[in-house]
Parts: sequence; structure tokens; C-alpha cells
Amino acid sequence: MMSVLRTRMFLIQPGVEVMMAAARGVFAGPIKRLLPRGSFTQTRAWSSHGSVSDWREVRLNRLEGEDNGIVEVLMCRERARNSLGHVFVGQMRDLVSSLQHDSAVRVLVFRSLIPGVFCAGADLKERAQMSNAEAELFVHGLRSLMNDIAALPMPTIAAVDGFALGGGLELALACDLRTAAHCAQMGLIETTRGLLPGAGGSQRLPRTVGFAVAKELIFTGRRVGGEQAVNLGLVNRSVPQNQTGDAAHREALSLAREILPQAPIAVRMAKVAMNRGAEVDIFSGMAIEGMCYARLIPTRDRQEGMAAFIEKRPPRYTGE
Repeated sequence: MMSVLRTRMFLIQPGVEVMMAAARGVFAGPIKRLLPRGSFTQTRAWSSHGSVSDWREVRLNRLEGEDNGIVEVLMCRERARNSLGHVFVGQMRDLVSSLQHDSAVRVLVFRSLIPGVFCAGADLKERAQMSNAEAELFVHGLRSLMNDIAALPMPTIAAVDGFALGGGLELALACDLRTAAHCAQMGLIETTRGLLPGAGGSQRLPRTVGFAVAKELIFTGRRVGGEQAVNLGLVNRSVPQNQTGDAAHREALSLAREILPQAPIAVRMAKVAMNRGAEVDIFSGMAIEGMCYARLIPTRDRQEGMAAFIEKRPPRYTGE
């Protein structure tokens, strides 16, 4: 495989060879069985007031039974509507880091436990107390966090049951898929505050809805509801809100359950092929696809998929 890639390297644009070398590093060594790892330890954390607290603003919930493999990121900063403060961002960063090599997670769902809100964006009270240098450094860290979420190896789904504004929408955009209630409100509103989207929104929104629509939304700071968002391609699915206020979360779980039975290594490789391929020209993208495909050929899951088809039975994938 390596020799084939070298003979075809002339197809790849300058700089892409470096990216492909990094990708080869990610896939170096044999593919191991996707065995469960220890769950994220919910240790005590500093609260926004500086005292030690036994609750967390961001928690992890691993579903069990038939939903084993679906994991939820629970956002629960109630008093500040899940705004992106120091503690919230620090806990989210630690949690995301703990999931990067957790092969037991097949689908990751981001949801809010605060009624009517997904994430309200920046914590303006904290931001007002920062110097210019501190604010720039904090936003740099926030941009890095969104990149880490986007780089998670498993499929990610944002369940937007309420407001997702500014950094809140940037968090949703860092996920692979999005569901929204009709009543949800989404927007990159930074220009109404004298800023521009600084945590990836100016880059991810155009890649999601197209440049003309993204420019209109960012230039005007306009908010859109769930129904308009699905028409724009901003979200994958939009559903009427229910009495419990978690319709988008339920729809996200429905989507996760459609992904869950599929071969986990194949799903992860498909994510790599699409994400990396979108960054380069189509010929380089084809080379990336070939590299990802080659990693699947020796897997037991591929053999199981072929056997299940021939024997006319559902496949039983083990992640090997």
C-alpha cells in the first residue's frame, strides 16, 4: 500500500503529502479490537465562584443495553445558560480529550440539560473582565477546543433544543450532524457585538451552507429557526418540539441508533475520508479514500459483512 501511495504522490497538491503523512501516523500499526475503556471519571471541579463543587458543568452519560456504544455529553451550566466560561470550557476540553482514544464510543451526542437552550455562546460577564490579551488567548483556546471536537474519530451529533448562538452554534457546527427543534434559534451573532465568529464559525458555516448564505447570516447576525435551518442545510433534521422540551435530543438518539449497528471501524474511516478529502482537491481526496479503504480490507468486520450478506442475516460487527 505504501509503495502505491508513493507512486501516486504526484497527484497530491503541495502540502498534502505532509497531511497524508500525519494521517498515516494516525493509522500506524494494526487495527485493534474496539474494546471498552474506563469511563470518564467525574472528579470534583472548581465552580465559577472559585470554590470546590461536587457537580460538573459538563458531564458524560454512557447509555446501556441496546444503546450501548452511544455516549452523551451533558451540558448543565444552568445559571449561565451553558455559556462558554472558563470552567465550562476547561471541563469540556478535559472530557473531549478523554474521548479521543475511547474506542468503546460509537456515536457521541452533545445535548443540554437546560430547558430552552443548547449553548448561549460567550460568557459576556467573564469576557468583560478580561484584558485584550486575555480575551484573545481565551478565544484561541476556544477555537482549539472546537477543532478537537471536530477531530474526534467517532460520529458526533448536536441536539439543539433551544438557543445556539455565537459560540453555541460554533459548537454545533464542530459536530458531524445536527438535529434541531422547530423552535430552536441558531445564529452567529458576533457582528452585532462588534466581533466576528472566532471559534471556527467563519470557516465551518460556509462549508456547511455555502458561502453566499453564510455571508448573509454572518453579515446580518441573523437568527434562524429549526425549520429554516434544515432547508438551508444547517441541520440534518428538524422536528416539532414536544412537551418535555427534548424533541431534538430524541431525534438525535434516533439518528445515533441508525449509525450504531454499522461497522464501527468503517464508520470512522468514512469520517476520515470525507473530512480530509474536503480539505484538498478531488485527486488528492481519491488517494485519501484509497488509503482509508485499504485499512478496512484486512478487518474481521469486512469479512463478517460479506458473510452476513451471503447468509442473508444481520451482520454482527465486533470492531475488529
